[in-house]
Amino acid sequence: MGEIRFGVDDLAQLRFAVSPLWETIAALRASADPGCHALHLPWIKQALTIGRDRTDLLAHLPELDALAPPPRCPLAEIEEELAALTGPPELADLLLVWWRAGVRPHWPRIRAVLEADLAYRTRQLAEDGIQEVFAHLHPSLRWSEDRLSWTGPPVGRIALDGGGITLAPSAFTARCVLISGRDGVPPCLVYPARGIGTLWERRAEPGDGLARLLGRSRAGLLSRTSTPTTTTGLAGQTGLSLGAVSQHLAVLRDAGLVTGHRYRREVYYRASELGLALLERTP
Repeated sequence: MGEIRFGVDDLAQLRFAVSPLWETIAALRASADPGCHALHLPWIKQALTIGRDRTDLLAHLPELDALAPPPRCPLAEIEEELAALTGPPELADLLLVWWRAGVRPHWPRIRAVLEADLAYRTRQLAEDGIQEVFAHLHPSLRWSEDRLSWTGPPVGRIALDGGGITLAPSAFTARCVLISGRDGVPPCLVYPARGIGTLWERRAEPGDGLARLLGRSRAGLLSRTSTPTTTTGLAGQTGLSLGAVSQHLAVLRDAGLVTGHRYRREVYYRASELGLALLERTP
């Protein structure tokens, strides 16, 4: 059991992050305990074949949460996060090898789920306030007046001191993880992302009717915007260049089939009601 008290400045400093490093650690933990991560079994079956690159890192698993820096922004690169990792120097090298072999090949798909969660939470924060965000973040969390409490393993005192807190969705984490701030970086709450049940589903390609209407590339992009995603995410999923994705999205947006909204330095695209209706009705 634990509790964090929020001051006025802390409420104004709520931020969101996506962390390749924390996903890499959480993925390693999931691969070591398939029974508790049944949703990831299609991926775990592949991960277990990686061999020594994975098994060498498993010995460090108990200490990784304490050594990794708290996530801090939606656009972090894993090399940047590894540079802030404490602990034995070779640990960063092991994590980078595991990232490249086990996580990076699937990162566009994983990041799309995380970005969709961020878009949902930021919209919820703007429309309903921080109380609703925490009320629906995870069953173990409770918000009352100016305090966030949680059930689970006790942790040390988490002091916000006006610096706020970062919220980071995770595709591989089954529970909330509270990380103390350090070196000027505020504390972070890692929580299970929404929509992970769809993470490893085989995505159906758009039907011939939609492809004839829009062109196969635009039809494919539209089918991937049922949840908010970015130009970079769509390029990773489809294999198209960033320039080609941007051009196709501009046409779809002008036709009223997708909408875009900006979050910091990125624009998230989502199928409009018209676009969703077209996807549902076109064979």
